[in-house]
Amino acid sequence: MRHRSRISNLPARVAAGVFILNSGLGKLQAEKDTHEQLHGFASGTYPLLESVPPEQFGKALGATEVALGSALLMPVVVGDGLAGLALTAFAGGLLGLYAKTPGMRREGSVRPSTEGTALAKDAWLAGIGLTLMASSIGSRRAARQERAAKKRAARAKAPKSAAG
Repeated sequence: MRHRSRISNLPARVAAGVFILNSGLGKLQAEKDTHEQLHGFASGTYPLLESVPPEQFGKALGATEVALGSALLMPVVVGDGLAGLALTAFAGGLLGLYAKTPGMRREGSVRPSTEGTALAKDAWLAGIGLTLMASSIGSRRAARQERAAKKRAARAKAPKSAAG
């Protein structure tokens, strides 16, 4: 199976990939206090995370970001569809924090509060992820049409058997 990545998607992949990779490296090198803050924020919104030790959570989040950022930066290895799916899932978790954490939105609105702007901006990651997935669908369709055209051309050139 060939991984398909469009050159037109490269700027978006690089922008998101560098940003996420840098964030992940920072979390891997972070102090215990930073991991505790990250864990407290995330577990307040996602109670399932309460049982995970803060340092383990911080390191796992950092490793996830490094893997995702690296995948976005390697379009020859990871195609647009898979990179888009991973990015969209990651962005969904971030936007879930925005939607579920009290104080992130203005009263009675989806618009961010001053505190929520840092999370609301992650909507651009979801947009890039969805774009990569949609682009991948178009690439697969074009590749399928190209293969079918080659088969038709090969059949047209094949010598006719002398059946008699």
